[in-house]
Amino acid sequence: MHGFLASSLGVSSAGVTCAAALTLPPTLPAAAAAPMRLPAPAVSGATQSLPLVPLTHDRVHGVAPEQGLHRRSVRHFSLVGVIWDNPDTELRGGVQVRTRDAAGGTWSGWQDVETHNEDGADPGTAERTSGRVRGATAPLWVGDSDGVEVRVRAAAEDAAGPGRDGDAAGRSLLPAGLRLELVDPGIASGIDPGTEPAPVGRPAAGPRPAAGPRADSPGTDVPPGEVARTDSLGDIAASAVNTDLALTHLGAAEIPALNRRDTEIELLALRSGELTQAQSAKPYIGPRPRIVTRHGWGADESLRERGFVYTKKIKAAFVHHSAGGNKYTCSQAPSVIRSIYRYHVKSMGWRDIGYNFLVDKCGNIYEGRAGGAAKAVMGAHTHGFNSNTMGIAVLGSYATTKPASAAVKAIAKLTAWKLGLYGINPRGKTYLTSGGGNLYPKGKNVRLNVISGHRDGFATQCPGQKLYSKLGTARSDAARYQGR
Repeated sequence: MHGFLASSLGVSSAGVTCAAALTLPPTLPAAAAAPMRLPAPAVSGATQSLPLVPLTHDRVHGVAPEQGLHRRSVRHFSLVGVIWDNPDTELRGGVQVRTRDAAGGTWSGWQDVETHNEDGADPGTAERTSGRVRGATAPLWVGDSDGVEVRVRAAAEDAAGPGRDGDAAGRSLLPAGLRLELVDPGIASGIDPGTEPAPVGRPAAGPRPAAGPRADSPGTDVPPGEVARTDSLGDIAASAVNTDLALTHLGAAEIPALNRRDTEIELLALRSGELTQAQSAKPYIGPRPRIVTRHGWGADESLRERGFVYTKKIKAAFVHHSAGGNKYTCSQAPSVIRSIYRYHVKSMGWRDIGYNFLVDKCGNIYEGRAGGAAKAVMGAHTHGFNSNTMGIAVLGSYATTKPASAAVKAIAKLTAWKLGLYGINPRGKTYLTSGGGNLYPKGKNVRLNVISGHRDGFATQCPGQKLYSKLGTARSDAARYQGR
């Protein structure tokens, strides 16, 4: 229990040693107490949703093979995406955008938006069948902008084929309900360290109105696949913050790194009743890395659904790329994550951000979906394989761009720790049961690498060939961090 106490007080290898915590009483004050309250950071984000209109029209066949919007001025935004009504409908064609820089007033060239966004909740789950989920492209980070132009062109096909949507001329039909989503991540004020500068041309956010009451969810143990809830009402930030009180202190911007000895002590505190005698005697776990909390990157907890969904354990990690471009700086990464979060929830209709963790190109690790960084939180990252796994998204696009070595190292450190909590060898293989997808039918038992790419569980190019080719290095390094 002493590892729990040490980390709850913010103790790390760089600060007070674990020995100092050994004198404390063996109680669990943070976990056993009633949910604590914490004022949520004021976040001024917003989403503009603009319906697309026909740009051209085929009078012979009565279809509009191109939709979009002509150049127009809009409110500030930093991320773009296109959504449509039916999440089961594929957008077969191309999406391109041009944006106007808010500071300089110059227009960019045409940028491609990745049309295949295969992240998502498993078929049949409450999140997938909520009626709110929409089809969507991947989000594209464009930086602070105040003008936009977009065009969506249907692909020309020689033959639509059975079961495919097309017109008499063999063109793909564009999905119904196409809309352009322009996301402003807002300025997260009131967070520690709180040094994020306001983008040029946009004033810093003032206080926002108080939110209505929500149910807190302290993240206690619940049956796998069920939502953890309590009946108490309180501050909207408390439910997410309380799930990490075993790892850090209330209101912390980060879960601090621990050395190996303190991580092993913490493992015994967190999972003592589930470890075998051999695992207790010699645990294979990597030192806990530094993780920026949701509070640290400025998550607006009022956006997501209350409560969390847990599975039994973590058996594997799926690595993704966000496919949102590489034109961000590491100081902008919290803004990028807030934008993706808002896009996933408000535009795509998910209960929360889909990924369990995110990594930027400087190697910083960020807590994703709420529910507790050390817990088996079910995400919406690998369609059909969200149970008993975690999803890690590296911010950027890595089809042709080589990922930074710091990002690959962060994947290795994160998986060495998180998989180690559940006794899993990062260099091994495991069996996962498919929940249904385009690569494996529902119920099929599939043998996969413990650290896999998104494409291993679903037919997709994600996480990009350049990142995918680095997963072998991540597996070896993660095993080494675990002491294997």
